Amino acid sequence: MAHVINLTTFKDSRGILTVLDSVVDFEIKRLFYIYAVDDSDRGGHRHHNTYQAAICIQGSCKITNSDGSKTEIFELNSPERCLILEPQDWHVMHEFSSDAILLVLASTAFDPKDYIYEPYKNTI
Repeated sequence: MAHVINLTTFKDSRGILTVLDSVVDFEIKRLFYIYAVDDSDRGGHRHHNTYQAAICIQGSCKITNSDGSKTEIFELNSPERCLILEPQDWHVMHEFSSDAILLVLASTAFDPKDYIYEPYKNTI
């Protein structure tokens, strides 16, 4: 099931440094970021194989997630929070603030055959 981890962050008079070392339990094969989103939803799928880590590095957004038995809404509103999504996690990203930048680290390269677009019944 999806879960949030707090990233190691160092703050001092020079600024803030957030570290991603050893945060994810998968080799990162793809990075992408989503920004300038209107009021549309993004995502609306799950995967056969791909694990993802989502970090809203600026602004905020929400991710509604279901693993088929439980549905949760996660708010990402700090670059110190990382949402881990497992392949079975059907997720929709929504309510992006106007300045939101959502960074996603993925365990696989893009493969359209890895996507499952049908939501679980009665969960979202």
